[in-house]
Amino acid sequence: MKKKLIAATLCCVMSLSTVACGGNAASNTQSSSSSTVNSDAKYTVGICQLVQHEALDAATQGFQDALTEKLGDDVTFDYQNAQGDSATCSTIVTGFVSNNYDLIMANATPALQAAVSATDSIPILGTSITDYATALSMEGWGGTSGINVSGTSDLAPLDQQEDMILELCPDVKQVAILYCSAEANSSYQAKQIEGYLDEDKVAYKEYTFSDSNDMQAVVTSAASECDVFYIPTDNTAASNMTIVTNVCQPAGIPVICGEENMTASGGLATLSISYYDLGYATGEMAADILVNGKDPATMEIQYASATTKKYNAAYAEAIGMTMPSDYEAIEVEE
Repeated sequence: MKKKLIAATLCCVMSLSTVACGGNAASNTQSSSSSTVNSDAKYTVGICQLVQHEALDAATQGFQDALTEKLGDDVTFDYQNAQGDSATCSTIVTGFVSNNYDLIMANATPALQAAVSATDSIPILGTSITDYATALSMEGWGGTSGINVSGTSDLAPLDQQEDMILELCPDVKQVAILYCSAEANSSYQAKQIEGYLDEDKVAYKEYTFSDSNDMQAVVTSAASECDVFYIPTDNTAASNMTIVTNVCQPAGIPVICGEENMTASGGLATLSISYYDLGYATGEMAADILVNGKDPATMEIQYASATTKKYNAAYAEAIGMTMPSDYEAIEVEE
C-alpha cells in the first residue's frame, strides 16, 4: 500500500524540459565573476547552494539556463556557495534579503531552511529538496506550502529503489542504510526505505555519521556487518563517495545510491533522475513568479517525471557483478 501511495504521488507531477549550457561554481561565499550584480538588470536573483558537487551544480546550471532563456539580459544572478556550512547559508541569504533581491533560489535543504528563516516576503524556490514537509517542519502537507516557498523535489520513487536492492541482490542478508544524521531529508528517505524493507522482511541496520570526519569509521563498521549498502540522496555522502568506494569495493559490497552522481563517484546502481531538469523546471517557476506574479504559496511542488535505471560499469566489474539488460551504464568523463 505504501508503494502505491508514493507511486501515485510521483505520477501526478509536471514533466521537465531540458536545454544544454554550462556554469561554474564559486568558492566560499564569494559571487562568481560571471554573476556580478548589474544595477541595470530588471530582476536580481540570489542563488544559495549548500555545497559544490555535480548534482547540485547541475541543478543550479539548469535554473540559470531556464531564467536566462526566459528573461535574457533582464535577469542577473548572485550565485554563492556555502561550502557545506549551514551557518554560511544563513549569512548568504541574509545578504540577499538586505539587498532586497527579487527572488531567492535555495539549492538543498539547509539553504532552503536558511532562506525561510531570513524572509517571509521575498519569493523562495527550492531545488534538490527531498521532502518539503520535512524541510519546513509542516504537518498535513497538501502539495503547496501556504507561505512564500515552492520549488522542485529530487525524490525518486523510494519503493522502486528498494525494489532495485532486491533485484540486484536477491540473497541479501542485511542492508546498511548509511546517511548523515545532520540531514533531515536523508533521515526521511531512510525511514521510507526501512518501511519497504520491513514489508519484504529484509533485515537492515542504520549507520549515521555526523560529518565527513567520522564517515570512514562508520562505513568500515557497516561493511563488517552488512552485505549491501543503501545511501539516500545525502549531500555529505555525495561529497565523500571515495570513502565508501575504498571500503566497499574491495569487499565486493554492492552500493545502491539515491542519485546518479553519487553512483558515478563510487556506487553500483541508482534509479536516476536529472538534476539539470529539476533546476530548469525551478527556473521556469521563477519566471512565472517574476513575470506573471504567480504566488509561490499556491504553486505545487514539482517532481521529476522520468527515471532511469543506471549503473557504474567500473564498480560492477570490480565486484564481479553482471547487470540486467535494462540498466544503462553511466557515461563517465575521462
